[in-house]
Amino acid sequence: MNPNPLPTVRRPTVASQFYEGDAEALRAQIKGCFLHPIGPQKLPTVNSHIYPRNIVGLICPHAGYVYSGPVAASAFYELAQDGKPETVVLLGPNHTGYGSALSVMREGVWQTPLGNVEIDSVMADALLKETSVAEADEFAHRYEHSIEVQLPFLQFLYGDTFKIVPICFLMQDYESAVEIGRALNEVLDATNSVVIASSDMTHYEPAKSAASKDQSALKAVTDLDAKRFYNIVEEKNVSACGYAPITALITYANGVCAKAQLLNYHNSGDITGDHSSVVGYAAVSFRK
Repeated sequence: MNPNPLPTVRRPTVASQFYEGDAEALRAQIKGCFLHPIGPQKLPTVNSHIYPRNIVGLICPHAGYVYSGPVAASAFYELAQDGKPETVVLLGPNHTGYGSALSVMREGVWQTPLGNVEIDSVMADALLKETSVAEADEFAHRYEHSIEVQLPFLQFLYGDTFKIVPICFLMQDYESAVEIGRALNEVLDATNSVVIASSDMTHYEPAKSAASKDQSALKAVTDLDAKRFYNIVEEKNVSACGYAPITALITYANGVCAKAQLLNYHNSGDITGDHSSVVGYAAVSFRK
């Protein structure tokens, strides 16, 4: 038996589709997201002098970079200004239907054109022990894009000097989301970590109705009201794909007495010029 087996490698699924598949072209694309008129309009500099950091969580979109990249860049710009986390917990919805209902990938590395990112197995195992709803399962992550598209932005900022814990939500009921949020409170206490909830907002509606629904939901987010956010999503039929990850993040943010701020909101029509059927994108930060 090999005493040092090779780690599980989760290879990129949407490179050359959602973002550039070549490292140099990808870095240029990410720079373009930061410099875009609906993004931060400036390149980030990682602040190495802040400790402890203040940002405990972010909401970021996960569409193709050409559509949602500038909004995502608004969140990552704030994170860079806040310093460098050691571990990033990534909460994403399961679009594929593969794998367990609530899946933690607990070991191995994730690969993108910018290199490999190691999973924080110690933190992943601690989370699995803290909650009864999640299972160790890598299959749910194999073809899912919602977590993958966050990684190149993080690698652009920090290289390979951080670890991740990927959690994929096929089951998006309120109680399970809250349980994950509370587990994060227990496990992340006194660690240098940030939680990213990956979600797009309303899908394929006229820009005006999408904005109305999304702003209502996002007001509940910035009020840190997880139950009201979840109820608005259900009652107004807000087709935000990562509503349970957002609910888990709000729960976690409440547990650490954070405050939330909407950093950016736009839709795909602001890129394409077609506002008849859009997808909404939001960037939100949660600070102690």
